Amino acid sequence: MKKTILLLSIITILSSHLIAQKKIWNETDVQKTERLAWWTNDRFGMFIHWGTYALAGRHEWVKKRERISDEKYQKYFDNFNPDLYNPTEWAKMAKAAGMKYAVITTKHHEGFTLFDSKFTDYKVTNTPYNKDALKEWVDAFRAEGLKVGFYYSLIDWHHPEYTVDRVHPKSAKTMEEYDKLNKDRDMKVYRKYLKDQVTEILSNYGKIDILWLDYSFPGKFGKGRDDWGSVELMKLVRKLQPGIIVNDRADLKEYKGGWDFTTPEQFKVVEWPTYEGKKIPWETCQTFSGSWGYYRDELTWKNNKQLLVLLIESVSKGGNVLLNVGPTGRGTIDNRAQSALHKMGEWMKVNNRSIYGCTQAPAEFEAPENSLLTYNPKTNRLYIHLLDYPLKNYTLKGMKGKIKYAQFLHDASEILIKNRHGYGELKNSGFEESDINIELPVNKPDVEIPVIELILN
Repeated sequence: MKKTILLLSIITILSSHLIAQKKIWNETDVQKTERLAWWTNDRFGMFIHWGTYALAGRHEWVKKRERISDEKYQKYFDNFNPDLYNPTEWAKMAKAAGMKYAVITTKHHEGFTLFDSKFTDYKVTNTPYNKDALKEWVDAFRAEGLKVGFYYSLIDWHHPEYTVDRVHPKSAKTMEEYDKLNKDRDMKVYRKYLKDQVTEILSNYGKIDILWLDYSFPGKFGKGRDDWGSVELMKLVRKLQPGIIVNDRADLKEYKGGWDFTTPEQFKVVEWPTYEGKKIPWETCQTFSGSWGYYRDELTWKNNKQLLVLLIESVSKGGNVLLNVGPTGRGTIDNRAQSALHKMGEWMKVNNRSIYGCTQAPAEFEAPENSLLTYNPKTNRLYIHLLDYPLKNYTLKGMKGKIKYAQFLHDASEILIKNRHGYGELKNSGFEESDINIELPVNKPDVEIPVIELILN
C-alpha cells in the first residue's frame, strides 16, 4: 500500500512538472482575448518582405533555389543602396488601402538585417545605404497611426554556425554529407545569436505590436523547438514585450503562451481553424503574386475581385489577412502592387464597416447564393457581400421580422423589402413564410463587390 501511494505521488509530481513545462506564462483566456482585441478588430494588415534579394529580383529564396554560394551572393549586399526608399510613402499606401497594421522582415532567411545589429556585420548599416532602415520604417508607420510588427527569421543561411539543413542552400542528401558539412558548425553559438538579435529588435524600437518568428520544420534534416531554444526564446519575448502578439511557427503549439495565432500561408481556409476543439485566432498571409520578395518577371498576379474576396471570406470565417508587398532594390513599391492597393482602398473606403470589427455571422443567418456574410456583434449589423450581382428579386432566408432597416453600404441608399414580383403565379419556388424578399436596382452599383448592410432588430 505504501509503495502504491509513493508511486502515485511520484506520478503526480512528474505530471505536474510536465504540465508546468508546457506553459510559457500564466495569462488567462480572457486576458489573451483582451490583448488580441485590437488585432481581431482591425482584420487587415500589410506584410513587407525586403532584403538584398530584391536586387536579384527573382524571389526571396533565390539563394536556396539557385544554390548560390556566399561569395557569389555577396554582390547583392555590396550594391544594396535603396536611394528612393521613403517609408512614409509606404505607410500612406497601406493606410489608404484600409490596412491597420504592418509587419516587416527585420531579417529573412538570407541572414541580412534591416537593422543596425551589434552582433553581425551583415547588416544594412554596412551597405552603401548606411542607415538603419528599420528605424526609419517604424517611425514612418507609427506616424501614420499604424501598428508595427517585426518578422524575424529563425533560419539563417549566412551565419557560419548555423547548421546546414534541408532548406539550406548547401542542403545534402545523406546524413554522412550533413555530418561533414556541419563538422565545424555549432547551433549553440547560433542560438545565442538568435536570442541576442531578438532582444535587440524588441528593446530598441519602442512598443512592438506583433512578432513573426519564421519558421520550424522538424523531422529529417530539419529544425524544431530544441534547435531554436524556442521555450527560452518565447519567455524572453514575453518578458521584453508583454503586450506583443506572436505567431505559431516556433514549434510551441502545445505550450500555453507559446503562440497567439495560427498562420495559413497562401491558401483560404475551409472553415474557422480550431486547436483541441476550440476556434483559435488566425491570419492568412498572402501575396499579390507568387513571390514574397520583389520578382520582376512574375506574372501570376491576383485581380482586384480575387483580393477582395480573399479579405471578405477570411473575415467571414473569423480571420485576418496579411497581404504582402516586396519592395524593389531602390526602395519603391512595385507599380503592380501600388495599383492593387489603390483598388482595394477604393472599395475599403466605402465598405470597411463590413470588415473592421466584424467576424463570422451567427449560425442562424444563412448566406444567400453567391454571397458572403460578415457580422459586427457590437453594432448588431449583418453584411451581405454580393459576389455575383443578382436580378431584381433577392431572397433572404429566415429573415422575416429580423431586419429593422436595409441599405447599400457604399452610399447608404435604402433597399426596400417587397413582395416578389409575380410570386403568386410560381409553384414550388422554395420561398417560405419566414423568408423575405428585397428589391435591388437592375443595374449593379459602381463598386467591385456591392455590400448590403442589414441593421437588425
